[in-house]
Amino acid sequence: MPSECVFGAQWGDEGKGKIIDRLAVGADYVVRYQGGANAGHTVVVGDEKFVLHLIPSGILHPGKVNVVGNGVALDPQALLSELDGLLERGVKVNGDNLRISASAHVIFDHHRVMDSLSEKWKGDGRIGTTGRGIGPCYSDKAARTGVRIGDLLEAERLAPRLKAALAEKNAWIVDLHKQAGIDFDEQLERFLALGERLRPFVGDVGGEIRRAHKAGKTILFEGAQGALLDIDHGTYPYVTSSNTGTAGIAAGAGFPANQIGGAYGIAKAYCTRVGEGPFPTEDHGDGGYKLRKEGNEYGATTGRPRRCGWFDATATQFTCEINGATGLIVTNLDVLSAFDTLRIGVSYSSNGVNLDGYPAGLIDLEEIEVEYEDHEGWGEDITMVRKWEDLPAKAKAYVERLEELVGTPIVMLSVGPERDQIIPRGLEA
Repeated sequence: MPSECVFGAQWGDEGKGKIIDRLAVGADYVVRYQGGANAGHTVVVGDEKFVLHLIPSGILHPGKVNVVGNGVALDPQALLSELDGLLERGVKVNGDNLRISASAHVIFDHHRVMDSLSEKWKGDGRIGTTGRGIGPCYSDKAARTGVRIGDLLEAERLAPRLKAALAEKNAWIVDLHKQAGIDFDEQLERFLALGERLRPFVGDVGGEIRRAHKAGKTILFEGAQGALLDIDHGTYPYVTSSNTGTAGIAAGAGFPANQIGGAYGIAKAYCTRVGEGPFPTEDHGDGGYKLRKEGNEYGATTGRPRRCGWFDATATQFTCEINGATGLIVTNLDVLSAFDTLRIGVSYSSNGVNLDGYPAGLIDLEEIEVEYEDHEGWGEDITMVRKWEDLPAKAKAYVERLEELVGTPIVMLSVGPERDQIIPRGLEA
């Protein structure tokens, strides 16, 4: 099929950047459709490591068109900083290989200030945002008071919309929180200048990718955050502010959902989570510490240490079901080589009652009890393995059990951060 998508099947940080980079080889377009600069997609190319936040991972491949869709909450300063960093490292970025939707909503300084102040105000009720203004930007979008990228290109459009926004936001910042207000004239001048820098990249990207699809071009859609952080289907309220899975594509890229072919979930061979919120299979002991150490589990965007635990088959089955996954890609299998015993969370119970699947609407998810299966580890380095048949028997048994529990074929494995540390298992790239 000419159109495919990749989504995170856990709480994010599943290794999407590397997989998208790999699959981008066969794509003509790589499209980001939701989220903001809170994403951190890491790609290792030889001795170089690239961490991409807003620009799609296909930018590292010549000849690909990379698209930032209308569903993205876009911080122009962050995007241009990322763009300049790529140019300094010799990566080609111009209006031919990077396209930005004129309808994407803009993150302003007041969004970041509001994000930070709101988290402080909540105290113990905080949800652990990155403070990058993404939630407040999406709030303005839903309230129909937001400013879009196209508005930055015309002073007569931007000025009244920004003035109205700051009148409201400064009242909140100054009167309620007793902080210094944000200057309208400075913001107007600076964001108009940012708009001028963005002008060569801006257009109707939804129309462009629909035309490309009709012309038989291959399109790869990339999600920014994991499915368990989805605003509707994740561990609410400890979620992000957009639809992170396949449902976000039609709204966030202007592309018809019934034209998407393969949908591939990405999951680590264990689980991690950053920030607050429930995490049923979290290991608070030596196992979690060792997973963090062996997997170098620190956020690519924030540097925060990730909470670590064992593979949650119940949650992953849920995310694959709601996103219509045609295949699952398992990353970081090599990290488990350091363990003598591996655990898999196979089912949930609450107050002694077994639950039928993942309880998306259960308020007290923190109170879930997990039933585990223990599996013997393989205890040998697998980072040089490139064929399924060359994996240790115990590693294959572990993967086959994950596949059985999730109910989705595992079509690819990753055994290290490098581009070529991939084991195809039904999906070639």
